[in-house]
This record gives sequence, structure tokens and C-alpha cells, in this order.
Amino acid sequence: MDKTTRRNFLKNAGAVAGGIGVAKLSGGTGIGILSVSTKKTDVRIEHISHSYEEYVYRAPVKFAGAVMDRATLLTVKCTVHTAAGEIAKGFGSMPLNHIFSFPSKKMSYDTKLSAMKALAAQIAEVTGSYQEFAHPIDINWTLAPLYLKAAAEVSDRLHLAEPIPKLCTLVTASAFDAAVHDAFGKAHGLNCFHTYGPEFMKHDLSHYLGAEYKGEYPGQYILRQPKPRMPLCHLISAADPIEESDITKRINDGLPETLPEWINYNGLTYFKIKLNGDDLKWDVERVLHIDRVTTATQKKRSVQKWAYVLDFNERCPNVEYYLTFLRQLKDKIPMGFGRIEYVEQPTARDLEAHPENTMHEAAKLCPVVIDESLIDVDSLLLAHQMGWTGAVIKSPKGLTHMIMIASVAGKQKILACGGDMSCPGAALIQTASLQARVPSISSVEANARQFLPAANKAWEPRFPGMFRIKDGMMQTGELNKPGLGALEG
Repeated sequence: MDKTTRRNFLKNAGAVAGGIGVAKLSGGTGIGILSVSTKKTDVRIEHISHSYEEYVYRAPVKFAGAVMDRATLLTVKCTVHTAAGEIAKGFGSMPLNHIFSFPSKKMSYDTKLSAMKALAAQIAEVTGSYQEFAHPIDINWTLAPLYLKAAAEVSDRLHLAEPIPKLCTLVTASAFDAAVHDAFGKAHGLNCFHTYGPEFMKHDLSHYLGAEYKGEYPGQYILRQPKPRMPLCHLISAADPIEESDITKRINDGLPETLPEWINYNGLTYFKIKLNGDDLKWDVERVLHIDRVTTATQKKRSVQKWAYVLDFNERCPNVEYYLTFLRQLKDKIPMGFGRIEYVEQPTARDLEAHPENTMHEAAKLCPVVIDESLIDVDSLLLAHQMGWTGAVIKSPKGLTHMIMIASVAGKQKILACGGDMSCPGAALIQTASLQARVPSISSVEANARQFLPAANKAWEPRFPGMFRIKDGMMQTGELNKPGLGALEG
């Protein structure tokens, strides 16, 4: 895309419907200059670049009916300067997880990955062409509909069997959004979460979310300082061995391989259990097996309190399947059932297409939250109306988006939960930084320590309390460095 094409793209796409919240973007977008409304703290993007790293999983992960054994990590570097003339560099990092964000059965792994890479290249062009001075939230708010337009163009150009969905666009764009936020914080020598108030933002939340947010800013709903410690939530994928008899061949790389080994190694008290959703007997027996082994292991450790999170990744065919599952679990293991903190996304992600998937009855038995369904504020509010308890907030869906959604959840008293996308290294630091500042999030996942330990190696000495877990707790108080906290070098 040459410079003239980029300028035309930006000008013509400014009125595209989309945005990230209830409100819609108004006005056009073009190559801008310093305006009278510019704050001296605003930044302008000078340069954007992106690159990839490839990793093979230590062990395969099974979720959403698929097995993942490799990862492509997107890294974005961004140089900005402020209206006051300060120069700063930031970066963002995120896996291109299309099994989560683009679950098409009509295309191969490589086809979907290539589509995400093609979209990343176009997002880089669009982002690099934006020349206004602004706060990172305003930059992303303006560019978000252009990213969606880019996704549609890539889908057409590559003749994809299905178009790139909005969630996939959010995941692809998230490292770009993070890089701008990171550079902004570093330009001012502050952690990003100190910059979401009136001293840095031109607009209050009403500009994005409507009149009821007049005079309010994200900083009212997001903590400036991270929680000092948060439980590590350990992932048990649908393919993971639970005990020794489940192992056909040991990896023998020095890391744990069974659930009791992991519990003892990390001192675990929080567990996320991936379920298949297409075999009721298997799903129930899987939880019973895990609860039985966990109970025996915790008894040896003299641990009496632990928690479960269950995740179907939208695989339950209907609400009745899910209700039957819950009732059987409650009947068979009442104490284990009481340890379930919440359940993630049992049914289809498209809430508008499936109005029958209301959760009013299910939520009486156990809190239930959306994850794949959460693509904007509208989807959060629709889920709330349909009886869902809350939503998973994680920066792979875009930091700006999640800040807005966390603000709405905070005001509306909607439960916010944490989540991961097997984010390694800097990606974990960036997403955990957000989750450690959302008041109602109770635990942090860090799945890469199980499946992508090689990608964590360089980060362990920088954040030992985040990557070397012995007491079941992540030392999230470490997440206080400038930008999003993941300093390079």
C-alpha cells in the first residue's frame, strides 16, 4: 500500500461503522497536524514495525475441540513523540491464536495464520499512517473501524472461505494497541495505568460510552497500582494427563507432567479445566477425576481451600446440556461443585444469533461468563441482559477495548474475570498488568509456563515473582514499571 493509497484509505474509512463501544465513531480521519485541542502529553506515531517468532509447544493443548502444538508470536515496535517534543519507544507482544479467535473449520491452520499475518501487515500500514497527536485510547478508538475495514479487504483479497471475524481482528490488532500505550507511558516515565485520567485524556468516558459516564474516566474503574499478589490459575487442557497412568510417554524435560506434580511444583490452589462440550459423560467424569486427584494431593499438603474455573470454549450444543452437566456435578461432588468460581462460555459466541442461550437459570447454580462473545461493550450489555454473570477481560482482545469494557463492568457491577491466551514473556506481563488492576478479577492465568517455557526464559530474571511460582501466587506488585511494564533489553 503506497502513501497515496494509505491516505485515501484513512480518509474514506473514517465513517465506517464499528468502534469498540456503544457509541459510534463520528467524523473522518486523515493525516493530521497539531491542533488547538492537543494536550502537551499527546503523542504522534513516528514509526511502526512488526516481526514474528515461532515456537513449538512443549506439550499439545486441547481446547475448543482442537489441538494446538505451535505458536506464532507477533511483536510490534512503536516510536512516538509527544506534542512537547519527547521521544519514546514502546512495544507490544501477542500470540496469533486463530483457534480461539478464528475457529473456521473451512480453512487450514496455515491459511488462517497467513490471513492474520496479512492483516497484521495492513494494520501496520494503517497505524503508521495515522499522524494526529492524541492519547492512545483516542488513537485506537479512531483506528478500530479502519482495522475492521482492513480485515474485510484482506478477506476479499485472499478469497477466504469465511471472512476474518471481529474477534480475530481484535487479537491481531492488540499488539499494535499495546505498543502505542507502552510508548505513551514510557514517554512520560509512568506506568500506563497512571495515564487514564483527566490529566492525560482529552475526553471523559461519555465521549465513548454515552451521557451516563459524564465526568468519569477509566482511572475510576481501574486501579493505578497493581494488586500485590494474585493466585496463579493453572490450565488443565482436555489433553493433559491427570495422573501417572494417563502418560503414554514422558517428556522428561525437568518440568512437571501430571497434575499432582504441578500442584506441588507451583503450590497451586486455582485450576482452569478445559472441557469438550460434546460428550456429557466425558465432561462430568473429567471434572470428577480432576477433583478426586486434586483433593488427594491437597490433603497431603494440608491445603483446604482451592478453586476451579471450568471452560467449554462455546462447545455445549445448548443450554440444556450445560444445565444437565451442572446438576450432575452438584449431585456427584457437592464439595467440588462449591469450589467452582465460575464457568466460561458454555454456548455459542454469537449471542444475537442465539437468543435462546439465556443463562438466567444456569447462573442461579453457578456464575457464568462470556469470553469469545466479548467483542465490544454492546456484547457485554447484551450478555448481561441474557442472564450471564460477567465477562473475561484480557488484553489479547485489545487494551483500549478492555479498558472501556472494564469501566462499563465496574459501573454496572458486572463480574470481570481474568484469562490468558498462552501469552509468553512480554505478552504475559502486558495482559497481567491489566488484570492486576481490574478490581473484581481474582486470578491470573499463565499457561505459557506449561506449554511455551522457552518463550519465558529471558523474562524470568526480570520478573521472578511472575515466572517462578512456588506458593501458588503471582507477585503482581512487580508490574509497576514504565509503559506496560515489559521493558526491553
